[in-house]
Amino acid sequence: MNAAAKIDDNVTKLEVEAPAQPTAEAPAQPVAAPVAVAAPVQPAPAPKKPRRLGRLLLMVVLPAALAIGGGYVWVTGGRYQETENANLQQAKVSIASDTAGRIVQVDISDNQLVKQGDVLFAIDPEPYRIALAQADAAVAVARVGIEQLRAAYSQAMAQEKSDASEVDYAQSQYDRAADLAQKGINAKSSLDQAKNDLDKARQQLAVAEQGIISAKAALAGNPDIETDKHPTVMAALAARDKAAYDLAQTTVKAPADGVISQASSFKVGQYVGSGTPLFALVETGDTWIDANFKETQLTHMKTGQKAEIVVDTYPGRTFEATVKAIGAGTGAEFSLLPAQNATGNWVKVTQRIPVRLELTDADAKMALRTGMSASVTVDTGVARGLPAIFGHATAAEAQ
Repeated sequence: MNAAAKIDDNVTKLEVEAPAQPTAEAPAQPVAAPVAVAAPVQPAPAPKKPRRLGRLLLMVVLPAALAIGGGYVWVTGGRYQETENANLQQAKVSIASDTAGRIVQVDISDNQLVKQGDVLFAIDPEPYRIALAQADAAVAVARVGIEQLRAAYSQAMAQEKSDASEVDYAQSQYDRAADLAQKGINAKSSLDQAKNDLDKARQQLAVAEQGIISAKAALAGNPDIETDKHPTVMAALAARDKAAYDLAQTTVKAPADGVISQASSFKVGQYVGSGTPLFALVETGDTWIDANFKETQLTHMKTGQKAEIVVDTYPGRTFEATVKAIGAGTGAEFSLLPAQNATGNWVKVTQRIPVRLELTDADAKMALRTGMSASVTVDTGVARGLPAIFGHATAAEAQ
């Protein structure tokens, strides 16, 4: 019976699980087939990492690598000394007139670029032309005076010759009168007259000789001197040259290539005095850089070393330069009020020393203007190196 009961149960289950047959009243409904769902697989546990060993390596290796890298950079560095405390400088010439007068011509304007020899302005030249004509007349008068002195010298020479003849004649008369008086033929009065005539002739000869000396002195001690070599004529010629120079200075020209500055109020009709500054000329051909380096950066810096300049106005352009000179002292030494360090509250501060660099690129000077900020890098050619670390010990061993 048990076997029969089990068979009946199985048949009943099959009937229940079998799908219903479709009928005319109720159409068949689609039935989804059963889908098998896989059970989730649990991952195998990962092995534990040695965290303590990794942290130890990170704490030791990374600082060591940074220290080694930093040490290498420091030892191999120091060759290039840099500073941003630098400014470009150009010579500024104050333009003034050597002569006084009224401005009749102005050929410049503010911030105008000029070349050497260009006319800047002109002063009324008429008064100086008159002065030059007067100086020419004075030279002619001086030359005539020298010719008169030569004539006076010739006259003195002739007078001296005539007086010498008179002395000879008076001497012969005196000798004849003395001979006759000795023989008792002539009276003594005739002898005295002859002697008086001889003395008078000698005095006139002495005066004539002094006249020759005076005439010779008037000719500067040389009767054959050239007219234009005489001091009087030379003085007149110098005055004439001065008048010609003053006339030439009425036209003022640019002493060098540059840019006109501070000339906005300079106009025609203005009266200017001699030596009065009128405006400025910034020379574009004379350009240099004043860089203020720390005193600790000048250990290996010398004149003639190469440098690179980067101007803030042209950030992508590099200018070549050369160290021209190193300042004689720090900026504090030449300040208006130098620091007094002989006090109890003295604090050591790294000082800066100016270094002048000369641009070697002539074409770049035209693009630069005075006062521009710049960055300077000087190649000293000497890195720090290991001897720098043990420098004191090495010096001690050398001693």
